[in-house]
Amino acid sequence: MTEKATIKEIEQELIDDFNLLDNWEEKYEYLIELGQDMPRMDPTLKTDDRLVQGCQSSVWFDIHCQEGRLLFSADSDSVVVKGMVAVLNQTLNGQPAEDVLQANLDFFETLGLWRHISSQRSNGLTAMVGHLKQAAAECLDK
Repeated sequence: MTEKATIKEIEQELIDDFNLLDNWEEKYEYLIELGQDMPRMDPTLKTDDRLVQGCQSSVWFDIHCQEGRLLFSADSDSVVVKGMVAVLNQTLNGQPAEDVLQANLDFFETLGLWRHISSQRSNGLTAMVGHLKQAAAECLDK
């Protein structure tokens, strides 16, 4: 099994990819494409106990801890939010729980996402990150 890239390495890849795009319309399209390309979540896992609280859209995370790593499947009913979920999936899925807990994810600022998404989506993104960090903390406690 090949070693997964670090969170910082993946963040830099995403920054490089987004920097190739000329304007925010293209960046939104790319974000939506990332969401569409994400592995499908089993519909039976879209239950209330997996819903992220604090998101205006419905966002589900099915999170497991395996050998100290955070593994999850996720989905959203909003195409833009699903793109943000895909960025989190690409960045944090399969990473050591301790690294997830310590990740500051300031690359969202570098990408310009904080400035170009609505306050509700920004709050939702913050809620999703908090949800994943809580799961990482629980993973470390096991």
